Amino acid sequence: MKVEDTTTVTGSVMMPSQANPNGNVFGGEIMKMMDSAAYACSLRYAHSNVVTARVDELEFHKPIFIGDLVTCTAKVVFVGHTSMEVFVNVEVQDMEREDKPERALTAYFTMVALDRNGRPHAVQPLEVITEEEKEAFAAGRKRYEDHKAAKRAAYAKASTTQKAQVSAKK
Repeated sequence: MKVEDTTTVTGSVMMPSQANPNGNVFGGEIMKMMDSAAYACSLRYAHSNVVTARVDELEFHKPIFIGDLVTCTAKVVFVGHTSMEVFVNVEVQDMEREDKPERALTAYFTMVALDRNGRPHAVQPLEVITEEEKEAFAAGRKRYEDHKAAKRAAYAKASTTQKAQVSAKK
């Protein structure tokens, strides 16, 4: 499947129940919308159930208020064996003015494909064509490898600490 075929767009107008008394929409509300967009995008790609494994590089660029139109655009940028990295871009538009939409938030979601028994299963390779897609894929691979290395290092450190605690008790 091509990157362009994975693009999924969702949108919603922000309501008072999604905001604090000053009218600022809660970040968690937007993160939920982003997670739903990443889910729909990766579900379309994997043709199976998917779950969120990690959210990286969540960046807030602009506040969002009650009445704003929020649009989430998600696309798969990297694929591993069973996981997909989905870039989600959130744009906000004040509907009372004639301003153009502006970037409000971005993040990378790692989604894992699951079989009917809830076990990770392989997904198809991603077809990257343009230079931009190739660069995004390479950056996704680097984030994937960096995360794996950090996870191994944390596990090794925890294992060493646990062994030291057991030795100290003896």
